[in-house]
Amino acid sequence: MLRAGFAKRLTLALLGALLAAVAASPQSPANSDRALPSIRTYISETWNKLSRSLNDCATYADPKLTAAPQLYLPYGMPVPESARTLETRCGVRVANLLESASRIGQPGVSSIQPPGLLYLEHPYVVPGGRFNEMYGWDSYFILLGLLRDHRLDLAQSMVDNFLFEVEHYGAILNANRTYYLTRSQPPFLTSMIRALYAAQGAAGHKDPAWLAKAYALAVKDHDFWMVPPHLAGSTGLSRYYDFGEGPAPESVQDETGHYRDVAAYFLARPSVNAGLIALAPPGETVPSAAGKTYSLEACDSSLQSASARCAAAALLALTPAFYKGDRSMRESGFDISFRFGPYGSRTQHFAPVCLNSLLYKSEKDLESLSAMLGHPAESAKWKRIAAQRKANIQKYLWDSQRGMFFDYDFEKQKRSGYEYVTTFYPLWAGLATPQQAQALAKHIRDFERPGGLAMSLYQTGAQWDLPYAWAPNQLLADQGLRAYGFAADADRLSYEFLSMVLENFRRDGFLVEKYSAVTRSSGTQVTAGYRMNVVGFGWTNGVFLELLSQLPPDLVRRLDHGESAQ
Repeated sequence: MLRAGFAKRLTLALLGALLAAVAASPQSPANSDRALPSIRTYISETWNKLSRSLNDCATYADPKLTAAPQLYLPYGMPVPESARTLETRCGVRVANLLESASRIGQPGVSSIQPPGLLYLEHPYVVPGGRFNEMYGWDSYFILLGLLRDHRLDLAQSMVDNFLFEVEHYGAILNANRTYYLTRSQPPFLTSMIRALYAAQGAAGHKDPAWLAKAYALAVKDHDFWMVPPHLAGSTGLSRYYDFGEGPAPESVQDETGHYRDVAAYFLARPSVNAGLIALAPPGETVPSAAGKTYSLEACDSSLQSASARCAAAALLALTPAFYKGDRSMRESGFDISFRFGPYGSRTQHFAPVCLNSLLYKSEKDLESLSAMLGHPAESAKWKRIAAQRKANIQKYLWDSQRGMFFDYDFEKQKRSGYEYVTTFYPLWAGLATPQQAQALAKHIRDFERPGGLAMSLYQTGAQWDLPYAWAPNQLLADQGLRAYGFAADADRLSYEFLSMVLENFRRDGFLVEKYSAVTRSSGTQVTAGYRMNVVGFGWTNGVFLELLSQLPPDLVRRLDHGESAQ
């Protein structure tokens, strides 16, 4: 009897321990009430981990390149006191940019050696991983998260850094590295200024003098998109265009084998490679080679080892036209997608929905900011400019039969048929009509997957196509839908995305740059371009907080308890 009683007590004790372990498991509903506080703590702590200062030696590391650390100051700028000890403390060489290479797009930019970090005055937040610098469009979504977390000081520093970029480097840069002095990124400066100024006002720290300076530099940044080569033919719209030539340095060093894969793809597809590859018989020099020359067979790409074409070995190179498209795609931020042709090879020939929607939003912001500053004539001017862009967007980018906005190929003078999530950008920018919003809402289910909105309907192997979901586009689409009265759709989509991010966080303990909307997983299988899924991650952190703040309380409670949104 004693033994039986002991066995019974032991069994009950083991059962209790087992139940306690299950209750403590990250996957258990009993622990799920701590899910949101845990991810909020992670995000709050990660802002500090992702913060960079020029006084910190780790700031100068560039995982994309292997060059010795180098800091470049604007042309003619005296070395600030904070930089005088960098050489002894961090092994960083400090120099000024030459006058011929001091601003975006100047011819001398391509000759800057060694590549290095561009000086900024204040601390900033980086996305994470290989992205160890301050990026253009990433920073808008990071800024929203900082403001949600009451990090007004760091948000202020980042916007001031962007104003410094415009003033000293000519425009908002892709990021503050010398090899990014050839291109910008999707324009969010006015949106950052307005968000920051509103937060300053809420904190009782409005500074009209600062706003006047910010407005003037925002006008200058807007002008960057309004002159050649950023004009999209005669459409009155703008395009992405990188001033550089040849392979993008960060791709050559950090995206191993990428350009070889691209060359193999085009070799196997004569129907789409016109002007993008140059061929030569063995032993001869490839004409118009702008980068490496490859020895390839057509079956390298088609994987048809029995094909007779495998015997057709060729020396080939990607042409300057391809590299122009490739670089311009990187200015778009959507690197890589097949939206502007395979591997983005024709990006410079399109007037994109995203860019022109963002420029319309910028123009409406400048209209509002100039009115706030007491300049009614300027406000009226911006109102006219925005109205003209809106008319051009309606003329060239709206397809009334399909009920969607599409990019416009101004070289071929026809709209693209590539369904892409940027079709919802006009809702966020406020330029769509109510009828267009109704038509667009009918296409939500085309893009919707279990983890929110996928980038496109096409599985190309590229990270900016199906099946991947990215935080910035999820936010812009959801906010655009809310603005036009489709709150139920926005709530559902936001919940799908947030719950996916939260589930992966509970398993992995961190956030990443992208997710598979189909499998609701941080596991990715990218085959075109760089293949990693970077941990951090700046804009995912910021968007999580922003979407969460807009979710109705009952859905927040369900999210916290791991429940279905239905």
